[in-house]
Amino acid sequence: MKLGFVSAILDGYSYEEMMATAKRIGYQCVEVACWPEAKAERRYAGVSHINCEKVIEDDSYAQHVLAVAKDNGV
Repeated sequence: MKLGFVSAILDGYSYEEMMATAKRIGYQCVEVACWPEAKAERRYAGVSHINCEKVIEDDSYAQHVLAVAKDNGV
């Protein structure tokens, strides 16, 4: 079984920092926050580590997201 965490708990971290932290702690799995950025109306709302619209529009960004995950073994 692989244990993971929801990335929204690392508010203030970039995607790259969050993934490096997951690797350092020893996680192999992360549920990455990727909903649209918004004003926080509840805890962790508005936290986003992947821009989901940019993934669809920008192949190089999508490849970067995948490469960071692969490089960190997450």
